[in-house]
Amino acid sequence: MKFRFVFFDVDSTLVTIEGIDVLAGGNPEIVKLTDAAMNGEIPLDEVYARRLDIIKPSRSAVEALGARYCESLVEGAEETITTLRRAGVVIHLVTAGIAQAIAPLAAKLNIRNVHAVALHFNDDGSYADFDCRSFLTRTGGKELVVRDVLVRSKGKSAFVGDGMSDLEAKAAVDLFIGFGGVHTRPRVRENAAVYIADPNLTAVLPYLLES
Repeated sequence: MKFRFVFFDVDSTLVTIEGIDVLAGGNPEIVKLTDAAMNGEIPLDEVYARRLDIIKPSRSAVEALGARYCESLVEGAEETITTLRRAGVVIHLVTAGIAQAIAPLAAKLNIRNVHAVALHFNDDGSYADFDCRSFLTRTGGKELVVRDVLVRSKGKSAFVGDGMSDLEAKAAVDLFIGFGGVHTRPRVRENAAVYIADPNLTAVLPYLLES
């Protein structure tokens, strides 16, 4: 086994969608903010609360997003996760996505280690707030989460993701793989140790497993 730990982003990496954009129903302002954050043009801190305050997603909308995630896996995602797990790799999902929507996807892929942002709802199911304490709602958060995991465990690690918030974790792992199968982010492509343009996620396996 080449890597003991592999961390995966979710949106536009394991799935073909950006969850926040789905919740927004294609609202161009939200899409623009998401792209700007993922391309590193504005800090995540500046857009996270702003997007949720505009959308105010209900509990039922988040549940529907969970189902949509399960239907939107990138090509080869299940095979990639299964192959890594069978090889003894410990898999973590590290995402600024909504914890309640990520949970069904994690269950479908049999991934127990999930780092995401919980939303809080009112008794009637309307949006109340998000977990403001989460590292994942701010710039550099994914690096902090990864370092927190690795300080308690030993073994080589890799991170697979598409956006600038993922690239920020590069310093915490032994290998950062940029995945461009859904979106090409030029700054990620230029700074990743390995960059995968193939839309099939199994293309990462040769870099993560012993030949």
